[in-house]
Amino acid sequence: MSYRAPVKDMLFNIQHLAGLETLTHQVPAFVDFGLDTAAAVLEECAKLTEDVIAPLNFEGDKNPSSWKDGVVTTTPGFKQAFRAYAEGGWQGLVHPTEFGGQGAPKTIAAACNEMLQSANMSFALCPLLTDGAVEALLTAGSDEQRAVYIPKLLDGSWTGTMNLTEPQAGSDLALVRTRAEPQGDGTYKIFGTKIFITYGEHDMAENIVHLVLARVVGAPEGVKGISLFLVPKFLVNADGSLGARNDAHCVSIEHKMGIKASPTAVLQFGDHGGAIGTLIGQENRGLEYMFIMMNAARYGVGLQGIAIADRAYQKAVAYAKDRVQSRPVDGSVAGSAAIIHHPDVRRMLMTMRALTEGCRAMASTAAAAFDAAHHHPDADARKQNQAFYDFMVPLVKGYSTEMSLEVTSLGVQVHGGMGFIEETGAAQYYRDAKILTIYEGTTAIQANDLVGRKTARDGGSLARAVAGQIEATEAALAKRDSAAARAVLKGLRASREDYLAVVDFIASQAKGNPNAAYAGSVPYLMLAGNLVAGWQLARALVAAEDALATDKAFMEAKIATARFYAEHILPRTGALRTAIVEGADSVTALSLEAF
Repeated sequence: MSYRAPVKDMLFNIQHLAGLETLTHQVPAFVDFGLDTAAAVLEECAKLTEDVIAPLNFEGDKNPSSWKDGVVTTTPGFKQAFRAYAEGGWQGLVHPTEFGGQGAPKTIAAACNEMLQSANMSFALCPLLTDGAVEALLTAGSDEQRAVYIPKLLDGSWTGTMNLTEPQAGSDLALVRTRAEPQGDGTYKIFGTKIFITYGEHDMAENIVHLVLARVVGAPEGVKGISLFLVPKFLVNADGSLGARNDAHCVSIEHKMGIKASPTAVLQFGDHGGAIGTLIGQENRGLEYMFIMMNAARYGVGLQGIAIADRAYQKAVAYAKDRVQSRPVDGSVAGSAAIIHHPDVRRMLMTMRALTEGCRAMASTAAAAFDAAHHHPDADARKQNQAFYDFMVPLVKGYSTEMSLEVTSLGVQVHGGMGFIEETGAAQYYRDAKILTIYEGTTAIQANDLVGRKTARDGGSLARAVAGQIEATEAALAKRDSAAARAVLKGLRASREDYLAVVDFIASQAKGNPNAAYAGSVPYLMLAGNLVAGWQLARALVAAEDALATDKAFMEAKIATARFYAEHILPRTGALRTAIVEGADSVTALSLEAF
């Protein structure tokens, strides 16, 4: 079954939930990016992803990247597809025009990124990491670094990587040992080993720009002594041309459960005298700069969860319509019928659809907040939108990726025994999805961020402000007399009350009893993500009822999906509330020796 980009659903979100038209009127830089432009961009992206990139997905799983003598060869067809992607200007879609980008809002670019990830997640990881490198350089790079590197990254001549993890330093970056020795001429020599480096070596571009966390000799211990360095695979001459090979080499790539076509490299810096790097920003502020990359990547990984879920849903629907098995229980068909007639198959497909659309709506709303936070002319509006976006990032990353595991698992289930057979392709989505809850910060790390920085730090005021916005949507629902609106109102109100009870508990326990607060951190993230996704579908229901005459079939499906979410998925918050508020002590009750 071939991939079809959900352009109509994306445009609905961009118009009705993200409020693109309001954004374009408020931000002069986006004046040319109205709904007509958004539609044209999404349609063009759909053609590329459907026709060029998606057909390589299954091939990449069967014939992944390979390593030999330090050289990585990507899946056949990847190099040509990357050229098409780069030449279309897609790498620069969201980045500044002064460096060769298109300057589009994230609200539009996020939809395009979802398409790319749906089409081929292994392929799309290369542009994702490049985006992060560009963000870091835009924020902390020198004028010279920006001028030399960003245009080449945006036109696809070069790609970017993020080098944090070491064999002994996973999520605890205080343990980073890679060292940097100043050379007295503004450069540093870098020595160390980095692991799990996505596209750390490949054959799709002429140069690879590594952004590397390292500790300058004599720097303070812990995270305060970490700096960020730009270390290219090939050194760059004064005229911008490529020079000598740098002392940064790929010594192996990992053999993985999923995303097999994406080369995950072990990089060795300095085996032959030292890799030459230049400092990004100031010494000892590397972690601060790297978080810029990580925040961009975390939102992007959330999109990956939505993308892989949508791909699994599309495949499951196609199979359910085609697979004939058993007579329907209602007797609507005399003999055996396609399994989509069976109520439990419909339940699974609706769960897949509702979760995917809810998270897509949540991500689209977050993207709009990002755009306003960075470009709105009013300082207060920028501040409020930044706070909202910061709150949303762990939800988009954490909830959407955990959701993708449920959806891709259901996709296998819909296929029955054939789902367990690799040739059908359903299992690939399940395997590919698992990494999403791990890299760029595990679900627990997103949850710790939500508890510590986004809830406890201000006593829960930001979290309660989000609940206030949800209450405003409830007021809009209460003015409607449709059965769907009443059902969604009931579910949304109950889940908001669950959420507020948990926010109060987290805020009251975080300092005096941190084990109790953090024992419920992931359940809190799942509750908040569930609620916010459901909230966005509630907003979608209001918009769909108002726009029913414009596209009756689509709007009715949107309304039905929102109602299903409210009646089948939002009720999960009640169990999570009980576990968090009443079950904290039992998490740590068992002695360490008893495990």
